Amino acid sequence: MTRVRTIDQMYQELKADDPSCALTKSGLRRLVSSGVIPAAKVGNKFLVSREAVERYLEAAV
Repeated sequence: MTRVRTIDQMYQELKADDPSCALTKSGLRRLVSSGVIPAAKVGNKFLVSREAVERYLEAAV
């Protein structure tokens, strides 16, 4: 099952799993709003899947 979170929740989850993660909340927000990381907009919030963020991070390294 896909794990979907808001940008704020995703950032908190990433930091909890890896405190030394260099991706900032504003950086994550920029990647989502530019379409680099796919997301769904519901109301005024973006919903991001954990798998999409992990795929991006793995490809970036």
